[in-house]
Amino acid sequence: MSESTIALNRRARFDYEIVERFEAGIVLTGSEIKSVRERRVQLQGSYARFKDGELWLQDANIAPYSNAGYQQHDPRRDRKLLLHKRELNRIYALMGEKGLTMVPMAMYFKRGMAKVELAVVRGRKHYDKRQKIREREEGRQAARAIRQRV
Repeated sequence: MSESTIALNRRARFDYEIVERFEAGIVLTGSEIKSVRERRVQLQGSYARFKDGELWLQDANIAPYSNAGYQQHDPRRDRKLLLHKRELNRIYALMGEKGLTMVPMAMYFKRGMAKVELAVVRGRKHYDKRQKIREREEGRQAARAIRQRV
């Protein structure tokens, strides 16, 4: 089972508290998958939401493929996400809670197929973000002190 990461949404790890993660397939056109293979994907600012009982990825930017000719795709079009029915029901139940949303954390290839790691998240308050920065900095200082002692 080989996996290769295409894109990460590093900002989401900082801005949100992760409640639960899911793996989903994604429906792409020919020029989009070629662009994805070139790693020309940006997930920052994108999110997933339900439309007619299906989950859709919105505002994810997949750059146009340079050799596609006249048939270019819209870089920010909505893309259908593929999940099992029980997973969709679980996500729908979670999204019913106030303050929860769904964002893509990463896009990667798994056995030749493009997959998206989705997370149901809760927004962090400003003081929570400062606390996380403080904890990270304290961890770095401790690691530095240990390295200098050895």
